[in-house]
Amino acid sequence: QVQLVESGGGLVQPGGSLRLSCAASGYLNRYAIGWFRQAPGKEREGILCISRSDVTTYYVDSVKGRFTISRHNAINTVYLQMDSLKPEDTAVYYCAAPRQFRDCSASYDYWGQGTQVTVSS
Repeated sequence: QVQLVESGGGLVQPGGSLRLSCAASGYLNRYAIGWFRQAPGKEREGILCISRSDVTTYYVDSVKGRFTISRHNAINTVYLQMDSLKPEDTAVYYCAAPRQFRDCSASYDYWGQGTQVTVSS
């Protein structure tokens, strides 16, 4: 079982950037990692995922060209680089993982506690 901890959220102006981190308790190379978000009054939505073989899958079109995911297995960390942020990106952001050795199409079993991102002037 892997434990996940997000960090890096905060307040940013429209057009700005943030980098979120997802730290895994270990053996990151065994897990695909996805990022999700939940805005106030809305359902949680999947954003994108990175496979164990470093392939990115986008779950929504709205972040393509603006959000990039990367993994660094040696330090058990996945980053979500968010550029050109918009007010509609405001949400609590979560990283999650399916069971080990499964890919981005699997259900997610392990979740972090979330980090708040607010995009506002």
